[in-house]
Amino acid sequence: MKLYLKNTFTTNLPADVNLENTPRQVSKACFSYVIPKETAAPKLLHVSSEMLENIGLYPEDSEKKEFLNVFTGNTVLENTTPYAMCYGGHQFGHWAGQLGDGRAINLFEVSHQGKNWKLQLKGAGPTPYSRTADGLAVLRSSVREYLCSEAMFHLGVPTTRALSLALSGDQVLRDILYNGNPDYEKGAIVCRVSPSFLRFGSYEILASKQDFESLKTLINFTITSHYPEFINPNNVIIDKDTYNSFFHEVAKRSLDMVIHWQRVGFVHGVMNTDNMSILGLTIDYGPYGWLEGYDLGWTPNTTDHQNKRYKFGAQIDVVLWNLYQLANALYPLIGEADGLEKTLQDFSENSKVAYLDMMRSKLGLTLKDKSDVSLINSLEDCLQLTETDMTIFFRNLAHFNSEEPENWKAIIEAAFYTPNTIDNAIIIAWNNWFKSYSVRLNLEHVTHLEKIESMNAVNPKYVLRNYMSQIAIDLADKGDYSLIDELFIMLKKPYSEQPEYQKWFSKRPEWARNKVGCSMLSCSS
Repeated sequence: MKLYLKNTFTTNLPADVNLENTPRQVSKACFSYVIPKETAAPKLLHVSSEMLENIGLYPEDSEKKEFLNVFTGNTVLENTTPYAMCYGGHQFGHWAGQLGDGRAINLFEVSHQGKNWKLQLKGAGPTPYSRTADGLAVLRSSVREYLCSEAMFHLGVPTTRALSLALSGDQVLRDILYNGNPDYEKGAIVCRVSPSFLRFGSYEILASKQDFESLKTLINFTITSHYPEFINPNNVIIDKDTYNSFFHEVAKRSLDMVIHWQRVGFVHGVMNTDNMSILGLTIDYGPYGWLEGYDLGWTPNTTDHQNKRYKFGAQIDVVLWNLYQLANALYPLIGEADGLEKTLQDFSENSKVAYLDMMRSKLGLTLKDKSDVSLINSLEDCLQLTETDMTIFFRNLAHFNSEEPENWKAIIEAAFYTPNTIDNAIIIAWNNWFKSYSVRLNLEHVTHLEKIESMNAVNPKYVLRNYMSQIAIDLADKGDYSLIDELFIMLKKPYSEQPEYQKWFSKRPEWARNKVGCSMLSCSS
């Protein structure tokens, strides 16, 4: 197993001088060295062939004992120094202080074909940031993270990736619903892969401690490593203009990410600032979910069930709020707020334009018309008149023909969860909307087939619904990993018809409506 290893993160950033793996507050450091915990009987369940290739390995490499041991934490490669990152964060709107990689350990960096990848194990044991926890993860959350991070990539959503999924062979005690009934579950480990795992909270923690020297070092490293386009080649000094350009690009990427979430119906569930990637990638797949019924107020997180801070309809606003917190962390190094405020104002305006353009694409509209805002607002109202499946509705909508507007019900009725609730008032509302939609489509200059093709390119047929993951988890708990592989393969082509997987293009079954893992989820992992 030949990997081209690098250590840019640990070489260029300040390390925790305390080498003990004990829970503590860490000062003047961006990370702490830590060795993964050896597991009892590791077993590899699945490997992403794409990510193998991305880091320079071959399928036969994943079949070796060395691969299993390295990516379950039982072997530390020579000349590597595993570490856990230090960061803080605003959790549910409140500053939580130091958080850090409580159950994630970065193994090393790999350079391949001009790209640098950080490889990180989730569930490989305690770190100085674990507080009172064990640093481990369980099978159910690991299956969900492994499948979803790769599925999101193929949906075209900016995301971290996953290399492998393995059982640890250990039993892990978890209280799945936080109701005082803990039980033992199978332990598991996911190897996550990303150009960087830096989060907004990585900068916030240093600013909060007024460690501006380390903050400057970290920001300069981030710009040099990930945003070099903002460094003037004739003047290598990184100044306030560079910082402002960097922040503007972070905001731009973050907006792109969250617009994609809205497009495919993904709800992150826990958008704390420690879960916001500095590269605008979807990171930390915890209590996420996919919209079943189109509901702007839905959140999959049991912790957020009452206040719904991170509901589907609030995700763009939350990204902006999180950017404000990052701006506050950057301000001490810039010394003036004008540039930061301009970026935040731009985000607010650009988000409206980006959302409108995204919704146009979902409706097959290539031109821009002043009636579009009203058309989209009316659609969102109609979608919430009765429980209507988002994925099925938009996918089937592509087949609507403006020359036959009266046939709308036959096209979209498969998306209705309770057809018996479709009363006359709802039918009238939909009739009116489809009439407006027909008029709007007639302004376009594309054929019906061209419209279908463009809509199918942005409206997925297959997404990783929670109930699908739960079935795969239940089977895996019994030693059957076949559905993990089936879903993994299917979700590589979410926009293709794939008739062999037609059974997964269906509404959430009624048995899954209130089942644990299929509707609401906790942060328990």
